[in-house]
This record gives sequence, C-alpha cells and structure tokens, in this order.
Amino acid sequence: MAATPESKVKAKIKDLLTKYNVYYAMPIGTMYGNSGVPDFLCCIQGHFLAIEAKAGKGKTTALQDKNLHLVEKAGGTSLVIREDTLDLLEWKLKELQ
Repeated sequence: MAATPESKVKAKIKDLLTKYNVYYAMPIGTMYGNSGVPDFLCCIQGHFLAIEAKAGKGKTTALQDKNLHLVEKAGGTSLVIREDTLDLLEWKLKELQ
C-alpha cells in the first residue's frame, strides 16, 4: 500500500517530535471517541501542543477548527502543519524548549 501525501507529512512530524524528545499521542478516531481531535496531542516542557496534519491544499474541517480553537482557548498551542510548513513546527519546538 502506497503512502498517502498526508501520511508522509505525519511521518515527518513524528521525526521532528522525536528529534526534540516531545511526548505525543495520535488519537484514533472511532465511534466511541471524539471527532475532530487533532492528529497529534503533545506535551513539551509542560506545554500542550496540538497538531493537525494536512497535505497540499487540504483544508481543516469546521470540527477540526473548533477543536484547534478550544486548545488555544485553554492555553495550549495549535498548529496546522503541511509539507511546506514543517519549518514552522521546528521553530515552535525550539521555542517551547
């Protein structure tokens, strides 16, 4: 099975999180879970970071936007990361360390 463009972005995000020793979990959407939860839930130096991975021109859904906003409202950081914004994630990880 060939990797999807979004799975390639997720693999690069995982590499960066591992490089910076970030704890992360990737919740799996099920009928018993919460819909719209970001792809990565992370903790770095006591700071909560939520990351939604997208590829190309993929857009977040209204529910994903709502969850990312709720993370920010609660004092965490939320990012939407694409293949061309991985440097933003690395900058943020350095800043939070």
